[in-house]
Amino acid sequence: MKLHKNIVQAVLDGLEEIFGQGALADKVVKNQLRKDRRWGSRDRRFIAESIYDIVRWWRWYLTIGAINENDNDRYAKVLGVYLQDKKVEFPDWFTPNILNVELVEINKIKFGEDLKITASIPDWLNELGQNELGENWSKEITALNQTAEVVLRVNILKIEKAKLIKLLKKEGVEVEEIANFPDALLLKQRRDLSQLKTFRNGFFEIQDASSQLVAPFAQVKSGMTVIDACAGAGGKSLHLSAQMENKGKIFSLDIEDAKLVELEKRSKRAGSRIVSAHLIHAQQIRKLMGKANVLLIDAPCSGLGILRRKPDSKWKLSLEKIEEYRKMQAQILDDYQSMLMPGGALVYVTCSILSSENEKQISQFLAKNEGKYTLEEERKVMPSEGFDGFYMARLRKI
Repeated sequence: MKLHKNIVQAVLDGLEEIFGQGALADKVVKNQLRKDRRWGSRDRRFIAESIYDIVRWWRWYLTIGAINENDNDRYAKVLGVYLQDKKVEFPDWFTPNILNVELVEINKIKFGEDLKITASIPDWLNELGQNELGENWSKEITALNQTAEVVLRVNILKIEKAKLIKLLKKEGVEVEEIANFPDALLLKQRRDLSQLKTFRNGFFEIQDASSQLVAPFAQVKSGMTVIDACAGAGGKSLHLSAQMENKGKIFSLDIEDAKLVELEKRSKRAGSRIVSAHLIHAQQIRKLMGKANVLLIDAPCSGLGILRRKPDSKWKLSLEKIEEYRKMQAQILDDYQSMLMPGGALVYVTCSILSSENEKQISQFLAKNEGKYTLEEERKVMPSEGFDGFYMARLRKI
């Protein structure tokens, strides 16, 4: 592949936005890919993969390249190490005198046994992972450094899985079924799906396989009143709607109006008639007091279970931030439980793999509300199983 200056510059600009300005990697990549309509699919793939790979392996490339993180030309230097590592031929105009090829190879061996370097994570995160996951930490962080698969969820409100597979094939999209995930399809080759007729018609949503476990775990039924208390853009609300056969009510709540606008757009496309989006505040909680058969709390968390798809988050997280999330989780459980009716199910979910955000959070809640709830079931899905890391607990209000 021939590397043109504007392609390389797009990678360098993207890295500056992510590390220099704190921008989110997924948004940066989308914006960079819009810069030049002349770019072909290979160019776009190179830009996206290079940015994500360098973000994911940032510490590793800095270390083996002996690069100072504060160097003014650090992005060009890291890109040089990356291209060397990928055995991509340097263009004539990009021949940085910054690379000591022999030193890079020596450092690969020198640091090859140091997990925090080879897994490319901050010291504090390595220590936290070892403290909370013990000997399993190495396996899980290794899994989290793999590129995330793209998984679709068949919208059973509109189409059957077998028919969708045929329609996707006509559109040039190859998928395969995933064992034990009835509504999931694995995309065989990564590509933009937003312009497909099947997508515009609402026949599928993009939703990781682990996330697709939440709605069945909640055990919703047609006609129920369900509150999705931290709904975001509504992926789980839409899945719940399908599980309920579009019968009942789903109140999708969030603190961010922009996410609720997106949720309404997605609900319309999916043909979900029972989802209604609302900003959450004290008055709304009082209005819904005792209304829910099922209260889903997909709590804000560290997101360590989804590092595959958000590798930049490990550079933005801190121990202090995770502690803030733990306090927020406890507060949300305390504040939102009033919306659940007696006999109803409180379903607590995170995309974290830390027990301090998961089992311990539920243990503390049960101790604080002794005699008010029973723990029916909990489930932990680890990244080493192939998809995102998730935790789910279903409590029954007595």
